[in-house]
Amino acid sequence: MLSALVQTPLFGITLTLVVYEVASLIYRRWSLALLNPVILTAGFIIFLLKSLHIPYADYAAGGDMLLFLLGPAVVALGLPLYQRRAEIISRLFPTMCGVTVGALTSILSATAILMLFGSSKALILSMAPKSVTTPIAIGISAKIGGIVPLTAAIVVITGCFGGMVGPAFCRVLRIRDPFAVGLAMGTAAHGLGTGRMLEIDRFGGAMAGLAIGLNGVVTAAIMPFFVALLS
Repeated sequence: MLSALVQTPLFGITLTLVVYEVASLIYRRWSLALLNPVILTAGFIIFLLKSLHIPYADYAAGGDMLLFLLGPAVVALGLPLYQRRAEIISRLFPTMCGVTVGALTSILSATAILMLFGSSKALILSMAPKSVTTPIAIGISAKIGGIVPLTAAIVVITGCFGGMVGPAFCRVLRIRDPFAVGLAMGTAAHGLGTGRMLEIDRFGGAMAGLAIGLNGVVTAAIMPFFVALLS
C-alpha cells in the first residue's frame, strides 16, 4: 500500500509542501541565510528519498506539477515592477548594460573553468545557462544540446548560493544601492535571489525581478553565438 501511495502524484506534492512549510517556520524563527527554506527543503527531500530508496521518478510524478508553477511565479514578479515603473524606466540604460555584462560574465566564467579542466561539450552547454531562471534555462539547455536535468540542478544550486551570499558579498564590496544590489541578485541568482532581495528592499526586489526576465532574453540571444564558437 505504501509503495502504491509513493507512486502517486499526491506523494510528491504533499511531501514538498509539508517540508517547505516546516523549513519556512525554521527560517522565520532564526532568519539566517543558510536556513533558506528552499535549501532546507531540497536537502531534506534528497536525504529522505535516498534513505528510503524511493526512486526520483516516483517523487517527480507530483514534484513536476509544482515545477510547472515556476512560470506563473516568475510572471507574478511583474507586480513590483509595475508599482515602481517610473523609477525603472528612468534607469533603463544602466539596467540593460548591467544585465548584459552580467549575462556574459556568467556564461564565460563558468564555461571557461570547465574548458580549462577539459570537460565535455555536453557538460559545458549544461552549465552555460546557470544564472537564468529554471524554466528558461531548461528550454535553452534542451535546444543547445545540454543535459537538461543537470542544468536544472545547477540552476537551483546557483540560486541558493546567490541568495545566501549575494547581499553579504555586496556589502563587502560596499555596494548598498538597492538598484545595483537588486540588479546583481536577479541577474546572478534569478528567482531565489529575487525572493531574498524582496525581503531586504522592495525596490531592489523589483529590479531583481526585472533582471530575471532581461537576463533570460539576453542569454537566449547570446547562446547561439556561444554554441557556434564551441563547434
